Amino acid sequence: MARAASKLKTRPWTITIDGLVEQPRQVGIDDLLKAVTLEERLYRHRCVEGWSMALPWTGFPMKALVDYARPLGSAKYVRFETFLDRAVAPGQNGRFYPWPYVEGVTMAEANNELAFMVTGIYGKPAPNQFGAPLRVALPWKYGFKSAKAIVKVTFTEQRPKSFWEVVQGGEYGFWANVNPAVAHPRWSQATEKDIATGERRPTLIYNGYGEYVAGLYAGMEKEKLFM
Repeated sequence: MARAASKLKTRPWTITIDGLVEQPRQVGIDDLLKAVTLEERLYRHRCVEGWSMALPWTGFPMKALVDYARPLGSAKYVRFETFLDRAVAPGQNGRFYPWPYVEGVTMAEANNELAFMVTGIYGKPAPNQFGAPLRVALPWKYGFKSAKAIVKVTFTEQRPKSFWEVVQGGEYGFWANVNPAVAHPRWSQATEKDIATGERRPTLIYNGYGEYVAGLYAGMEKEKLFM
């Protein structure tokens, strides 16, 4: 994967910010990074396929990106779109998957203190296979929500249809919050395997971050919050 990913050129790299914002714009990744303050955070990462790890990310709060974009009051969601380059990523030539990869969050989620935009890992710039030059980290959600190699950020009133919702909506939903009590249709989510130690441990609700995020979903019992 690392060898294949190395073909992607991450400089120069332009990110389009559009939709319900005061002024749509394009910004180079390095200019964006000059406008924010980078920090390091150690987050748990939980894959929907049942494995987990801890990752020391470098980046900036997603709220800083929201503030930089200056969305209108009518914006309810943030849509992230990843790169599309079939010459660099031949797998995108297939017809089954609806490339480019798209994910989204609510404005409340985007402004939550845990939502993070990643630029590095292990104290160094993120390698391509980790989603360089800009990816999302949402530690209370399953990993597929964390869009990588982002080229467009769109503020919208309508909830975006995410990549895996289109591919298999009965198994992968918009919310994708971690919950040990809600099984994937094909396997349990009650436990997870730490890929660093091989230990199997109980999965925690919201991946252990409920104190910070559970309130985002108050009164939303009719939503499929955990798939």
